[in-house]
Amino acid sequence: MTVPSASSPSGRATTGSVLTRTRAVAAAAALTVAGGAAAVAITTSSPAAAEPGDVVVSENFSSGALPAGWNAVDGAWKVENGRLYGTSASASANNKITFGRHLNDFRFEATMRFESVSAATRWASLGIDVPADGATPWWIATMRSGTTAANGLEFAQRTTANAWVVTNTASAPYAAGTGRDVRVAVEVHGSQARWIFDGREMMRTSSLQRSTDGVQALFVNGGTVSYDDVVVTELPPNGYIRPEGSPFTVIAHRGASAAAPENTLVAQEIARRGGADWIENDVQPSKDGVPFILHDDTVDRTTDGTGKIRSLTAAQIKALDAGSWFAPQYVGERVPTLAEQLADLRTRGGNLLLEIKGKHTKDEVATIIQVIRDEQMMGRVFVQSFEVDALRYTYELAPELPLGLLRSSLDADPVAISKELHLTAYNPDGNALLAKPEVIAPLHDAGVAVMAWTMDSAGLWQRLERIGTDAIITNRAAELVGWNSAFTQRASAEPTVEIASPADGARLDRAQSPVIAVAATNAETVTVTLDGKKSAAGRKLDLAKLTAGRHTVTAEVTGPEGTATATSTFTVTVSQAGLGYLILTSGADPSAVDTMAVKLAHGQYAQLASWVDRQAGRTVPAEVASVIAADARTLALR
Repeated sequence: MTVPSASSPSGRATTGSVLTRTRAVAAAAALTVAGGAAAVAITTSSPAAAEPGDVVVSENFSSGALPAGWNAVDGAWKVENGRLYGTSASASANNKITFGRHLNDFRFEATMRFESVSAATRWASLGIDVPADGATPWWIATMRSGTTAANGLEFAQRTTANAWVVTNTASAPYAAGTGRDVRVAVEVHGSQARWIFDGREMMRTSSLQRSTDGVQALFVNGGTVSYDDVVVTELPPNGYIRPEGSPFTVIAHRGASAAAPENTLVAQEIARRGGADWIENDVQPSKDGVPFILHDDTVDRTTDGTGKIRSLTAAQIKALDAGSWFAPQYVGERVPTLAEQLADLRTRGGNLLLEIKGKHTKDEVATIIQVIRDEQMMGRVFVQSFEVDALRYTYELAPELPLGLLRSSLDADPVAISKELHLTAYNPDGNALLAKPEVIAPLHDAGVAVMAWTMDSAGLWQRLERIGTDAIITNRAAELVGWNSAFTQRASAEPTVEIASPADGARLDRAQSPVIAVAATNAETVTVTLDGKKSAAGRKLDLAKLTAGRHTVTAEVTGPEGTATATSTFTVTVSQAGLGYLILTSGADPSAVDTMAVKLAHGQYAQLASWVDRQAGRTVPAEVASVIAADARTLALR
């Protein structure tokens, strides 16, 4: 599951070039409310609660001392030259400094620099959930000096037994090395987080086990690391809006339904191992009121039995074979109860997008919610349904559960019904969404995510990404996970432009003839102006016709991913050689050229200017005469 950035770190500007994004970026939003986790047994005071958007910590270490409230638990920590330095004497010393407050939904960012390391495997970390006294267990987002290794980036837990549990690994596009500033960030929403390396999402996790009072921390292992510009920002707790530049949230439709019998625990396991962010399944009650995971209103298609699910008891349903219809290796798979599915997710990891299938009474919805509560999964379940009443009942009984409205066709006003039903997401058929993509922006403006179903091809995924869809419900979750991986590693599709000539800051005399040279990528159109008037790339500049002084070339390019502009300002200088070039190429009568050349050679600049003024339009063409006279007067004043 993705979480949005508080800023747009992937946008970049260089001297003379500014990139302008045209895709609307939704307001910062979150992923899920907190899920899982045992509390850490330490007591801290309860500061005033932060609000979404509040900057809880902002430290640039300009005071020259450790900030108030920062607790150097172990290792050597000092503030020097406007940075915080942490030193760990050995690879076995996980030294840390704690600070901040407990937050469920937040962005934690810092500039990190390895000053020295004992080996490229040594690391530094952002502490995501760490007891204030540094005791285990704690969770960290780690970066090694050798960041391009397969485990150059990690999400990991240090357990109470002082063992490591590494839940996710990834490699960065380049090595942090030593002496190099790297801007890193982690965005956390309950049990979920994403790792951001120099503005690009590198990996996600849904396996955090959160405490009730853990704070933030910085770690160093086997070296000296410096930190600067540490910022912790509270994020909104609801919403699933995909930040620009981040890949889709991957939702496995009925589990890994292309590889295993749908809505079974084995399909759930395969989807989990394939990297799906969420498992999507359907829930319906048995005759005796037990919620089961089944899509159809009968058991005929996906089991060896017959009959409507609501006419069969739990015992009868549990006796059915739900795997042999799909493939021989799945003989004996059973229809899971909702409780069994949630228990599996709780203990083995994962999150559930639960569709309440068909008409349900309020009491039946209450039973579903009670099972979710009993399994301690309220923070890791998202409820969706085609049935408006089911969503109304869910909100009435458990307003903390996020809600999604499934639609085969779009409502006349998706924002209005989203507000009416207290939706976190609006979940239409993907083809209907592609036919009317303009509904996404107002939904995002209202803080509502868009999850499209059921889309199974790379071509459709690409189209849905371009229009700003947040999540995809798919039968091919593993393939979409791979597509996402390629998406994060792709070269930027944003247009870029650079003016290679005339170079910015160049000083040119009249004898030079630069050509406007523009280098652009991912551009469909290129517009060039000189001093605000239309020009063109490849045009040779006639400096004999420009006034002395500063001139500006501007290039603007547009492409599918936005616009980019670049400027180059050059100066036409006045010199004796340049004035000689003007005279020789002026097209004046030969006798006039001789007269001007003699005056130039003798440094008679004022007389030259006056003479040319008199001859303008006669023996000297008027247009060039004014330039020659102006340059001569400039030289006369030196």
